[in-house]
Amino acid sequence: MSEGSPSLDAVTELVIGADGLARCGWGASTPDYAVYHDTEWGRPLHGDDALYERMTLEAFQSGLSWLTILRKRPAFRAAFADFRIDTVAGFGESEVTRLLADAGIVRNRAKIEAAIANARAAQELPEGLSALLWSFAPPPGRARPASVTAVPALTDASTALAKALKKRGFRFVGPTTAYALMQATGMVDDHLAGCHVVTSGAGVMG
Repeated sequence: MSEGSPSLDAVTELVIGADGLARCGWGASTPDYAVYHDTEWGRPLHGDDALYERMTLEAFQSGLSWLTILRKRPAFRAAFADFRIDTVAGFGESEVTRLLADAGIVRNRAKIEAAIANARAAQELPEGLSALLWSFAPPPGRARPASVTAVPALTDASTALAKALKKRGFRFVGPTTAYALMQATGMVDDHLAGCHVVTSGAGVMG
């Protein structure tokens, strides 16, 4: 490979970038992914509105590339009032019509209506959304996966979380989406072994 090109470690599937840092392969595939991988993915995130945003975006991602959602995130934030639960919970049919006409987001009626329903469900949680989600996080200390083949699509914990959310009226958060949410918000650390990102002690309060 020419100097400055990413190099692939076939054992761990890490990519060594031009900056000399080892990243999970997907995290080095585009500049957008590199920023997201280095600064957000896998870092513990707390706060009801912040986690509602991630849950909503993961639901919209279903069947699509996460890169599509990531690039549309500013438009999603504008469309959904910065994902303030109390505001979105008050959306009615006029807002649904507005959202369906917004080319900046994914215009899917079922997902839009689920986002509104989920905001209303989050309002009804006595403990709050953040506390509920984090109650399903497995104990810390698990070794990072050695390769992408060791990263599961879902787990017993994500299956239990999805069941709990469904029971409380949430939509579009099945076991696979629930696990993606757990990965993205640092409830589990699925950065590959050797990745330069340090997630412990890097929590964020949204």
